[in-house]
Amino acid sequence: MRIRFTLNGAETEVDVPPDRRVVDLLREDMGLTGTKESCGAGDCGACTILVDGESRLSCLMLAAQLQGRAITTIEGLAHGERLHAVQEAFVDCGAVQCGFCTPGMVLASVDFLQKNPNPTRAEIQEALAGNLCRCTGYQKIVDAVAAAAARLRTGGAA
Repeated sequence: MRIRFTLNGAETEVDVPPDRRVVDLLREDMGLTGTKESCGAGDCGACTILVDGESRLSCLMLAAQLQGRAITTIEGLAHGERLHAVQEAFVDCGAVQCGFCTPGMVLASVDFLQKNPNPTRAEIQEALAGNLCRCTGYQKIVDAVAAAAARLRTGGAA
């Protein structure tokens, strides 16, 4: 089947089998390897992407569900050479660690901060509960999201 959607700001049209998962389309067919697959069952958040600005688990979506939608992967989040405020905060706060969970954490955080621009630490923890990291105690990740929220409120880059 042929689907059309916007991928990281670019109109995209591809032929896909009806059972093709989005994570496989992005990684294998489109070469966008920032989207990670870990569990394949929607339990870890590593495959998080933004679909029409909202976080979705790409391992649980079929490519056909992208028809007419706007998709943002970690590769499309920065504005040219300028990182998104959440990406900058993850780097500045040392929240990257091994980096495997980072794309999903960043995209889930972007969605969360769009909905709640002035979160408490407890709200950040709750919002990221579906994204697993095996390297940290999550402290630096929560610090990064809080720092990004402050940057965005004061006019930092989105």
